[in-house]
Amino acid sequence: MARETNRYFKFDWVTIILFLLLVGFGWLNILSASHSGTEIDYFDFSQPFGKQLIFIFLSLILIVFILAFDAKFYERFSSIIYIVSMLSLVGLFLFGKNVNGATSWYAIGSFTIQPSEFAKTATALAIAKYISDLNTDIRTVKDQLRTFIIIIIPAVLVLLQNDTGSTIVYGTFFFVLYREGLPRLYLVLSVLVVFISVIALKFGAIITTIVVALIVFIFRFLTKVKLSILQTIFIIGVSAALSFGIQFFYKSILRAHQQDRISLWLRLEKDPKKLEAMKRTFAYNLNESEKAISSGGFTGRGFMEGTRTTGKFVPEQHTDYIFSTVGEEWGFLGSASVVILFVLLLLRILHLAELQKSQFSRVYGYSVASIIFMHFFINIGMVMGLIPTIGIPLPMFSYGGSGLWAFTILLFIFIKLDSNRINEW
Repeated sequence: MARETNRYFKFDWVTIILFLLLVGFGWLNILSASHSGTEIDYFDFSQPFGKQLIFIFLSLILIVFILAFDAKFYERFSSIIYIVSMLSLVGLFLFGKNVNGATSWYAIGSFTIQPSEFAKTATALAIAKYISDLNTDIRTVKDQLRTFIIIIIPAVLVLLQNDTGSTIVYGTFFFVLYREGLPRLYLVLSVLVVFISVIALKFGAIITTIVVALIVFIFRFLTKVKLSILQTIFIIGVSAALSFGIQFFYKSILRAHQQDRISLWLRLEKDPKKLEAMKRTFAYNLNESEKAISSGGFTGRGFMEGTRTTGKFVPEQHTDYIFSTVGEEWGFLGSASVVILFVLLLLRILHLAELQKSQFSRVYGYSVASIIFMHFFINIGMVMGLIPTIGIPLPMFSYGGSGLWAFTILLFIFIKLDSNRINEW
């Protein structure tokens, strides 16, 4: 009887502890970024730090429910979960609430919920289910197309809601597919597309085409890579089409604020006056964030002692720019600690994913790691000015109920799946 009881408590506690550390440290920084500077009532539920306590409490309840279900439930009902999630995204076009230009929330009184956060988990389950099917071979074009469709449907629905940040996250599933046998060609092509796009925006389509042509000819005549004339012409032609296409997309499809953010990142604007105006409008958050981080030095100013944080210089500091609070008040040591915690969590998930005896669990585990990594990479890169400003939260750390609950569900489903491996005897 004791053995049967202990079986239900055999989870990977290293992962759970890392999760709790990130959530707890995140709450401390939300408290610092959102308190008014007067005497603090920790249970003031009108303030972000008070609301986050409720979100954390509800997350703990969610964990109990997730771990209580049989692990097979998530595999058996993954398709239904995916369909329901897609319907929730479609429903936003009819009943969604517009916040900051994005129609991504359902509003129930003063309470809002963002279904796109949960759609990532649903997509991860659907991909794991499809790839682990005995009739699926990801190396065949037919199954590749079907898998791409599973990914593209939520990505397009989220993009149509003007939520670019969440859309980008779906690209991370290609790393999962690569682990399961997707030809390396797709990964190489993806890198090349990004490279050509950036060069085309920075230097123009004609110069980009010339550069690609030179690289191709170098490969053709000076290396062992043998390309026929037709292959050479095809590569140069596709590169030219992509270069001109990306410029058309940038100038004619993207909205003005999206153009300005890319322009600031790549320093495309030549007019000094317009550039200064763009910086005041679109780079204000970033500039203040960089100032806050740099002012923290090596050890930081101290908890609740950050002048830029307490002075509310950084907008959205308790959400997308929460890492700037860490940088100012906890310094390089605190920032490095957060990065280390995330790296340890990601490495732990990947390690557990490789230990799985079920392909479904392995694919899902890699999906969990990929989603968390993409959020982590984009958010910190954005706050430090390394990539364009994209509204995306830091997992388990930023303020918000939908984000915290979605990552809780995403991670603890995998912990439950992993418990099957631990509990086998």
